[in-house]
Amino acid sequence: MAFGDKSTYFFKQSELEQKWYVVDAQGQTLGRLAAQVAHVLRGKHKPFFTPNVDAGDFVVVINAEKVVLTGKRPEQKEYYHNTQYPGGPVFERFKDVIKNHPERVIEHAVKGMIPHNRLGRTILKKLKVYAGGEHPHQAQRPVALKIGK
Repeated sequence: MAFGDKSTYFFKQSELEQKWYVVDAQGQTLGRLAAQVAHVLRGKHKPFFTPNVDAGDFVVVINAEKVVLTGKRPEQKEYYHNTQYPGGPVFERFKDVIKNHPERVIEHAVKGMIPHNRLGRTILKKLKVYAGGEHPHQAQRPVALKIGK
């Protein structure tokens, strides 16, 4: 390199190593948990973060059914979906979603925090969410990731 050369090296996908982390969502606040998970999925915790490369790690979230919201949010929060058919708007309350499909709550929160493009869809595939305390990813030897409290 010549003196004064200020070029930045961009890492390629083949040069990166991806790890597996497991996060326990029990007692965690939904938004704070989702922000940290999105940070790790995107790879921003690594010193060689490259915006156009999927440099993040895999994250397994367990105990999704035990995530909490603060204040009046559990009663007031609604999820909106439109089927594009007449009469298509569907509103679901948080307490109904957490009871029937607790994985969707965390997936929805994290999805809103990553890029909304092809790269974001690839990153979201590395998020594995499970309602209970068990997961089928023991073979990958995930490391516990401390988030929040």
